[in-house]
Amino acid sequence: METILYKITDVQTEKDKIRRAGGKIRQGGLVAFPTETVYGLGADALRAEAACAIYRAKGRPSDNPLIIHIAAWEAMERIALELPDTAKKLADAFWPGPLTMIVKKAACVPDETTGGLDTAAVRMPAHPLALALIEEAGGYIAAPSANTSGRPSPTAAQHVIEDLWGKIDIILDGGPVGIGLESTIVDLSSDVPTILRPGAVTPAMLEAVIGRIQMDKGLIAEDSGEKPKAPGMKYRHYAPKASLIVVEGSKQAVADEINRRVCQYEKEKVGIICSEETAAQYPYGIVKTIGSTKDETGIARNLYGILREFDMLRVTCIYSESFDTPVLGQAIMNRLLKAAGQKKIIAE
Repeated sequence: METILYKITDVQTEKDKIRRAGGKIRQGGLVAFPTETVYGLGADALRAEAACAIYRAKGRPSDNPLIIHIAAWEAMERIALELPDTAKKLADAFWPGPLTMIVKKAACVPDETTGGLDTAAVRMPAHPLALALIEEAGGYIAAPSANTSGRPSPTAAQHVIEDLWGKIDIILDGGPVGIGLESTIVDLSSDVPTILRPGAVTPAMLEAVIGRIQMDKGLIAEDSGEKPKAPGMKYRHYAPKASLIVVEGSKQAVADEINRRVCQYEKEKVGIICSEETAAQYPYGIVKTIGSTKDETGIARNLYGILREFDMLRVTCIYSESFDTPVLGQAIMNRLLKAAGQKKIIAE
């Protein structure tokens, strides 16, 4: 397949490119595009064969549901079988934005889009290019992250090119994303709203709008026969090619533990992910700073890019500090531990 790259610097003046991309989605094609979270791989959410094309391009398990992206609340009303009052309250508070809601789906949404579930995951992205594309494509775009399944999510068009060039029709390069972590997912189809994936919309923010919520009790094992209700629950995600281990503890204990382990390697390349504040404590290995602990948005935005940089360097092993920051820490650590396959060390 021949992939076309369109660089979009201004949505208003480059509507023709966006219109062509929307037309390609209407025809059943695949288009990668930026959102405020990560780049998505879009197809017509209401066409079963289009959803199947996403799974093939990504190498994604077909029981891993896709998120439907919309540009208007009225679109939500069409694809939902029923909408609790909490859905409108959350939409008023956080849409457009990095929040995905799971609701009972209407018959017009094919099972292929939802991984065979009777629920649909829906969000309205806060990115002008994404919203313009959704409108040009007919109002409903199913879009997981635009990467090979399991790899670190793409936060720049170059990451999409690395993974999907020659496998999809169009890449819309809208520059680097803003947040860098996927949306918060909250399940509204259960009695108590349940967070299935943490993100930039935090539990405290949700509770301030709709009251009591709960966190999902745990991830689903990869060999489980249970269907995941949301992306990121069952399969290994965000992972670099090298083994990744997260080290938790006090700053000094973490640095000492990482240095002790890195010294055990001789010819093999070892990567270290740390903050700007602790970088000077690592005299060995390939050290990459993820940002300052005073700028947690920067840490979130840089995470996937650093994991991809280590892939390019072909390191054998990566050790990472933990980043339990005040607001985004839960989301950052969720992605980091998923990328590590839950492998962590407690430094004492």
